[in-house]
Amino acid sequence: MELHKIDQYWISLFLTAIILTINQTAKGAGAEGIGVNYGLLADNIPPPESVVAFLKSKNIQKVRLFDPNQNVLTALRGSGLDVVIGVGNEDIERLANDMSFAASWIMNNVAPHIPNVNFKCIAVGNEVSPDSLLHVTPAMKNLDAALKAINHAIPVSTAIEMRMLSSSYPPSSGAFSSQFMADIVAFLAANSYPLLANVYPYYGYDPKYVRLEYAMFTAREVVVQDGPYGYKNLFDAMVDSLYWALEKVGGNTVKIIVTECGWPSAGNGDIATIENARTFNNNLIAHVLSNSGTPKRPGQNIETYIFALFNEDLKAVGFEQHWGLFYPNTTEVYPVNFSPQ
Repeated sequence: MELHKIDQYWISLFLTAIILTINQTAKGAGAEGIGVNYGLLADNIPPPESVVAFLKSKNIQKVRLFDPNQNVLTALRGSGLDVVIGVGNEDIERLANDMSFAASWIMNNVAPHIPNVNFKCIAVGNEVSPDSLLHVTPAMKNLDAALKAINHAIPVSTAIEMRMLSSSYPPSSGAFSSQFMADIVAFLAANSYPLLANVYPYYGYDPKYVRLEYAMFTAREVVVQDGPYGYKNLFDAMVDSLYWALEKVGGNTVKIIVTECGWPSAGNGDIATIENARTFNNNLIAHVLSNSGTPKRPGQNIETYIFALFNEDLKAVGFEQHWGLFYPNTTEVYPVNFSPQ
């Protein structure tokens, strides 16, 4: 081979490697950012195969399922999407007390889809009540043991609500209200698993005490000063209150994944409007993808799943039916930019 051809060959190979690295990095950045909650409380949404294709067409790389629906999991095979899969609250106590049930849950719902489904995490319950929280840690341990028994490594966690905090204002006062959270956090920390949390500035907004701009990411100045930390939006303040609570029970190394966050577009007067939902969710996406983190965790990505993909007509009448980014026919409720520049 002539010298100049050799040079061209290596230059070409080098450029190809750069392009592949850039593409992988770009995909990784998106994968670490925004996902959606794929709920099924509706009788008019498209079949799972169509939904998966729709998600990919919108460059949505992450999806959260509330239960191990086999039709949805089958449709997700080979899709490349990251998947958070939920365990029903009704199964937690049995999972905690029956190792054989935990093993069968994994063998029936997870193992058949590996490696064709990219399981990001298993969420043991969603917003479990304080009365049932004592079962969460043993259930997580049993599922984790069942996974390890078949040589699979998937993080196991639980999705909590903000009401699990006895205090959240200012963020540094954040503390868990249940003694059982210390056990949950100890398990997560020991295994380097994340804590899943549903964070809704919509529910934290109160016109008497909380400015709408603060909830919407549109405040330009610091609204809440907490020691050295200045907060311009309620989302960051809520996430940091969780980080403070984690630290108080030894969870300094535990990362938070926001498994639900959104704003309804109708059903609650002039608060739940299309314009407010559009503003909130687009600003949320831009904030998450900026990788700016929070005042307490600057520069740390906040992986976030928007609630929800579709409006769901089998939910309670009112704003509960209007969390979707899209109508069931896949037309958008309002424009959403999943890759803001």
